[in-house]
Amino acid sequence: MASFEEVDQLDSGMGSSDVRSPEVKSLLPNEEEDEEDESFSERLLGLTEMFPENVRKIGYNVGSCMCTCVKGLYSFSCSATWLLFSSSAILFAPVFFEVERAQMEEVQRVQQKQMLLGPNSAISNVSASGLPMAPPVQR
Repeated sequence: MASFEEVDQLDSGMGSSDVRSPEVKSLLPNEEEDEEDESFSERLLGLTEMFPENVRKIGYNVGSCMCTCVKGLYSFSCSATWLLFSSSAILFAPVFFEVERAQMEEVQRVQQKQMLLGPNSAISNVSASGLPMAPPVQR
């Protein structure tokens, strides 16, 4: 039985099919050559040459129209958002302020009653509805 080195050196008659042979190396492209790297845009520009002029024009028009539509939609959404939030602040802020003022007045009234009549009277005279209770009937 032959060793690995001996088998490697045996000539099978197909020396030209060996990748390491000079004949095959001359046919293969040289990997050491410096090829210019193309950018993505250069490759796309090169690919456009395979399409007819009408297809290129339609593609350009569709792309530019989409770009314009997206810019317009973004501008509209910014304006609509600004209008919505500024209008809601102007319309609802006074309502919030009035509700807060009414609550503060109610708290001040309860505190005043507590100071004048004592802590238990302010709680017992106010029902769940916020209206004062009727005085008890004497018999």
